[in-house]
Amino acid sequence: MGKQTDISWLPQPEEKDYPAAASYLGLIYPDDAVKKIVDRLKSAPLSRFKAKDIFRASGLSLLGVSNSHVDKDRRKIADGTPLSPILLLRDERAGRVVIADGYHRMCAVYSYDEDAVIPCKIVSSGQE
Repeated sequence: MGKQTDISWLPQPEEKDYPAAASYLGLIYPDDAVKKIVDRLKSAPLSRFKAKDIFRASGLSLLGVSNSHVDKDRRKIADGTPLSPILLLRDERAGRVVIADGYHRMCAVYSYDEDAVIPCKIVSSGQE
């Protein structure tokens, strides 16, 4: 794995992360469910999970460092610029975690340290 480095995080997700999450979730869930999910994400407390565990739970492939968005986030890590916590949804029917926002940040962090603990907000899909 890549070199280990301290990764800085903002205390809360950036406000722009919520519309980004809604845009992505809108591809998977009906509009009324998306609004409820995003509202719950906004009020959810921060949790912390290891990068490797989030990837395993999501079932997604790791984007390489050649991806421009991953590269941008890797530069932020190297510069000590705080990253925004990621937004997650436990899709209970599918039995996986949906990375609603922060996939590129997740890939960048994983490329530095798969054991890095990532702050995130997570809610369950079964509450609609």
